[in-house]
Order: sequence, then structure tokens, then C-alpha cells
Amino acid sequence: MSEAPSRLAANVMHFARLLRRAGLPVGPAETIAAQHALTHVDIGSRSQVRTALRSVMTHRHEHQDVFDQAFNLFWRDPSAAEQAAAMALLDAQKKPKPEKPPPAARRVAEAFANKSDKPPQPQDEPPHVDMTMTVSDQERLQQMDFEAMSAEDIAEAKREIRRLVLPLDLRRTRRSRPDRTGPIYDLRRTIRSSLRQGGEILEIARARRTTRPPPLVVLCDISGSMAKYAQILMHFLHAVTNDRARVSVFLFGTRLSNVTRQLKARDPEVAFQMVAHAVPDWSGGTRIGEALAAFNHKWAKRVLGQGAIVLLITDGLDRDGAHGLAENMDRLHKSCRRLIWLNPLLRWSGFEPKSQGIRAMLPHVDEFRPVHNLASLRALIDLLSRPAASPSGRFERMAA
Repeated sequence: MSEAPSRLAANVMHFARLLRRAGLPVGPAETIAAQHALTHVDIGSRSQVRTALRSVMTHRHEHQDVFDQAFNLFWRDPSAAEQAAAMALLDAQKKPKPEKPPPAARRVAEAFANKSDKPPQPQDEPPHVDMTMTVSDQERLQQMDFEAMSAEDIAEAKREIRRLVLPLDLRRTRRSRPDRTGPIYDLRRTIRSSLRQGGEILEIARARRTTRPPPLVVLCDISGSMAKYAQILMHFLHAVTNDRARVSVFLFGTRLSNVTRQLKARDPEVAFQMVAHAVPDWSGGTRIGEALAAFNHKWAKRVLGQGAIVLLITDGLDRDGAHGLAENMDRLHKSCRRLIWLNPLLRWSGFEPKSQGIRAMLPHVDEFRPVHNLASLRALIDLLSRPAASPSGRFERMAA
């Protein structure tokens, strides 16, 4: 009888390791709590075991999907294996139905497969490789265009994007905080403190202006010509939204969609699944002027206060022939402190603003930069880390 509990404890430990490889914050405390929870439920009831383990091993609502997939994969019914093998032979003759897996299935499957991976055996003699005139994989990935990446390169690029940090220069606000060495004399607080001493002023209160990063607003094009880049840039937007406060993200194709709340989910796959349900016009046409008009009318006064910085990510190819685009770009430019246009078409050395949309938008931006690889994202972060330059050098930077 003592062998069964020991095997159960070992299985719970291995299950906790599987959850940790899948990205869930499961440590020794959750493992011990799971072993204690199983002593208070009926082990023969699968639903009770699932509920007990999930209640002590998950701490956020978005982690439940990953837990359910891992539980179904790890705690399988041994008697159902033969039935599944027989059904597989029958289903092999049928055409499989295109069913989209849940967002947590791939992560759990990769974590479960890594458990049986073995390290490569060392060779007797390492092969001789001439490293002359070669480039490291890391440097090659930094310069590779998003559109030319393979599935493996895209996965590695997504991991690099999650590690990027986006600092913004601090801006002084109208609020102040108490500071004994501050440059501002706080008369109101001085008089208030003197009342405690019978109206006698013993010390003059000082204050200092508080500083905080400005709001960041992102308008990203998700039309057919931008679909490949938008899919990868969504990981960058998700990381920025969860790393900083006061970030607003809008997607537009034929209409404007606010996806800030969806991207607040910590799990990126859960966030992207929510975005997919909220955005109906992915990989469709482009109406940039109409989308900017909707943003200026409905959202500009809400999110463009206190020196906001706007990132406009689009190739400038407008379906409506730049109808009303110049007027809405001018209004957007006047409503924010910096308007930075990120265009993947700038990856070409011979790029010229020939389309009507690009020519209508170009005079109303402060920065015109490429966004087609990891190096361009790092250059964007360096740009946002520096104070804004004077408007007189705007077109010099765009020409460079």
C-alpha cells in the first residue's frame, strides 16, 4: 500500500515539471500543495482530481487552458490506449477535418516532447569548420527580413522580441511631490504644517515636479500587404503592453479596432486568440484615411494627452486613393508630441514615395523609419530612448 502513494507523489512532481516547461509558474510550493490536495479527494474521480490540482497549481485565469491541455495529455486513461489505436486505423482512411487547436495545445505538446529528448552524443573528433567570412546565426537573424523568415526563424525572432525593453524619455507633469531639497516652495503645505505649531512657521516646505513616461499609442495596419509583418509585430506590441503603463494599441484594415484590453492578457497565445475574435478584417483591404478619421473622432482626446507618442505602422498603400488622408494625418500630428511612421517598404534601398497615400502622409510625420527585421526594432527602441529632436531636422532624418 505504501508503493502506490509514492508513485502518485512522483507523478505529481513530473506533472509539475511539465507545467513549468509549458510556461506556468509552478514551483515546489505548488507541487507540495497538489500532493496534499489529492489526499482530500477521491482519487478514482477524474473530475475531482482535475479540480483539486487546478485549484492549487494555477494562479491566473489564462493559465487554465494550458493546465487543461497538460492534464489531458499527462493523466491519460491507460485502458483507452488500445481503443485509440484501433480508431486511428479507421480514421486513417478518412480525410481529416481542418480543426484549429486551442492556443495552449502547441505549447503543451512541445513541453511534453522535450521530456523524452536526449542530448546529442559527442563525436570522437569535432569536425573542422572554416569560420572565415561567415556570419553568426544571431547576427543573421537580426538582419533577416520578417517576410523571408522560415517557421524556425520566426519562432526565434518572437523570443528575441519578447526580450526587448522599450524605455521612453521621462516628461515633467504638473503634479509635484514633497522633497526637502526641491526647487519649488510649497506655500500651502507650509501653512498647513504651521497650524500644528500654533501658526508659527518653523520650516518651509519644498516640492519637486514629478516625471513619468508619456503615453504610447500604436496604430498598426493589418491589411493583406502587411499581414506577414503584423503577425510578428503583434508579439512586440504584446510585450510592450504588458511591460509599460498607458499603452494603447489599435489595429486597422477596413475598420479601426481597439485591442488594448485583449493584449493585456499575460499569456501571448491567449491574447492573440482574443485579438483574432475581436478583429474581423485581418488580411483584408486598407482604408487608412477612414481609420485615422475614426481614431481622431473617437479616441484622440482619450489617449493622446500628456505628450503622447504615436507609432503608425503601415506601408501607406491606401485602397481609397488617399481620400481625406492628408487632413486626418495633419490632425493626428497636431494632437501628439511625436508621430513616428514605421514602413516595411523602406527595406528597399531604392524606395521612392510614388503612391498617393505615402505622398499624402509623409509631410505630417516626425520620423519615417523601416520596420522589417529585428535590427530595425532595436533602432526604434534607441530612437524612443532619446529626446525628440527639433522639427527643423525632421525631413533631414527622413531623407537619411
